[in-house]
Amino acid sequence: MSIKALDSLIERVRVAREARGTLAIRGSGTKSFYGEPIQGRLLDVRGLTGITRYEPSELVITARAGTPIAEVEAELARRNQYLAFEPPRYPDIERPGQRGGTIGGMVATGLAGPSRAAVGGVRDYVLGLTMLTGKAEVLSFGGQVMKNVAGYDVARMVTGSLGILGVICEVSLKVMPVPSYTSTLRFDCSEGEALDLMQRWAGQPLPVNATAWWQGALVVRLAGATAAVASANQKMGGEPIDNALAQRFWLGMRDQTDDFFVDARRSLAEGAALWRLSLPAGAPPVPLPGEQLIEWGGAQRWWVTRESAARVRQIAAASGGHATLFRARDKAVASSGLGVFTPLKAPLDRIHQELKQAFDPDGVFNPGRLYPGL
Repeated sequence: MSIKALDSLIERVRVAREARGTLAIRGSGTKSFYGEPIQGRLLDVRGLTGITRYEPSELVITARAGTPIAEVEAELARRNQYLAFEPPRYPDIERPGQRGGTIGGMVATGLAGPSRAAVGGVRDYVLGLTMLTGKAEVLSFGGQVMKNVAGYDVARMVTGSLGILGVICEVSLKVMPVPSYTSTLRFDCSEGEALDLMQRWAGQPLPVNATAWWQGALVVRLAGATAAVASANQKMGGEPIDNALAQRFWLGMRDQTDDFFVDARRSLAEGAALWRLSLPAGAPPVPLPGEQLIEWGGAQRWWVTRESAARVRQIAAASGGHATLFRARDKAVASSGLGVFTPLKAPLDRIHQELKQAFDPDGVFNPGRLYPGL
């Protein structure tokens, strides 16, 4: 690890703690829109950069937090490997027209792409990490193999915590071989028919890797051994999509540059909000006004709507899930003071408070970014 860069971060944390100040952790800043508003003085972690270890035969790569996702993916591609959970890459705020994101931000937000339901999320691939706590201490959790479980749960808890527990310094990730064959099929069907199809396929030994339904069209990606994909193509039917066109579509879904998300961002200026509903895959259609995109076999449902936050959360809860305010022109207004994320119930809230107290007792890092009071 870059000793000079790490020493500088440690000193910044020590000074902030003594002065009872707060720090806002940031890498490339591409996910600054996500979560509650950013508070505190900027703590730039891009000095922690570089791939420190890569063992293709072990399917493990270790990189510092400020390393661009693109750099890691380029190195993996040379050995025909990849990040199976497809982390989204949002526009780089400092390089117009290019996609950005760092490894630290990827883990801190825990966001995954179209294949999430089939292969797992970010935390399923985090083997271990090193973190700078609010006490200005550098701690290591987990390891570089799945069987090394010492501290593994802590590494998983840090994933998706939006930096409230500490500064991610270095991460070891499990990677996967690129599937030998992929194909994409299209089915013209209603929302209800699409949900039924996805549930039926989920109960069968089919190599379904990703699904997306929008405006009467269900698009399905198959991935795996050539024979398995070919057999599934024949069994499932549907309209085959040209590979080049399919690849552009799935990249658009991954990076949220597809028409649905482009239209969603335009709608924000008119008072709408983009909500992400996390529901049981078999939940029935959701009665909300607006525009909807369904992913993850029915488990993730994006909604562009002007409905109130209270109503969106009520409907999500009635369906057995929860709702996150993903994007809005003014999140404080759009959330009606209810918060970006669904409020925690008492036992979980207590656990979060205890974790914050253990790793950042003085509240130095990203105050309120995940939940108010944390």
